Amino acid sequence: MNDFTHIDNDGNLRMVDVTDKLTTSRRAVAESAITLNKTTIQQIQDSKIPKGNVLTAAKIAGIQAAKLTSQIIPLCHPIPITFADIQFSIGEDNIRITSTIRANDSTGIEMEALTAASAAALTIYDMCKAVDRNMTIGPTMLISKTGGKSSDHLESFRPVTAILVLSDSVSKGISEDISGEILKKGFSNAGCSIKHFEIIPDNKKDIEFCIQSWIMEGVDLILTTGGTGLGSRDNTVQVVSPLLQKRLHGIEEALHRYGSTKNKRAMLSRLIAGSVSSSMIICLPGSPGAVRDAVNVLIPTIFHGFDMIKGKAHNKNH
Repeated sequence: MNDFTHIDNDGNLRMVDVTDKLTTSRRAVAESAITLNKTTIQQIQDSKIPKGNVLTAAKIAGIQAAKLTSQIIPLCHPIPITFADIQFSIGEDNIRITSTIRANDSTGIEMEALTAASAAALTIYDMCKAVDRNMTIGPTMLISKTGGKSSDHLESFRPVTAILVLSDSVSKGISEDISGEILKKGFSNAGCSIKHFEIIPDNKKDIEFCIQSWIMEGVDLILTTGGTGLGSRDNTVQVVSPLLQKRLHGIEEALHRYGSTKNKRAMLSRLIAGSVSSSMIICLPGSPGAVRDAVNVLIPTIFHGFDMIKGKAHNKNH
């Protein structure tokens, strides 16, 4: 069963766990409409509806509904909205309602936008029902959403990827590889072709041979896991650092920052990222938790980096 679902393994409803999702700037726009008699439209424009100013009441209702969505829709997450607005377009026999909602959060805000547009339409209905018995509401629809992994800004390029697991115990068959499999699954699910997957001991010569051969082969993305700690056998950074032509400090900082919100010991990791020729190399810790966090942080943002490496133009608005 899909891990990201509102149903648990016993078939019971549950709230989706978004604890590990990144906080991003989110925006959603939804639209609804209400059809009214032409005379009702005129009364709204002339402020002659007995209950008062229809559009002002509808706007307030829409904004209030956006803020209270999690109390109306059972499995929605409470979201601190940073912006909400309702706009109206008056036609000959209808009013079109557009809601725009913004937030910085780890889950989408399309339900807030849809709820806002719906509440505004219902409020118009309530304000006008004494003078118009023929009103109809709809359709209500999501117009756009940005900010999450289903955002319009997802990069289309998917790098050919190589994964190197560095562990003495795993290479000897004493321990099970978990972190490498997490990387393989995460990047495969994102559409990447996994060309190489190797498990080797923490030997400097073996590490350098693998990475150098993959660079010469033209592998786009090289991911390593393990060997970034403080032990005497943690050799990854010492080997990789001299190979890098450009350091990607932003990737390192993003991984450290996100990891530190989950586990303070993340500050002890010596993870490193950079580029060599047309290859990007990212060296991650060996712990499954750190690798799982890295998948959340890196995908899909790093895919845009390959356009930059290859000298292609990129959207300056991103």
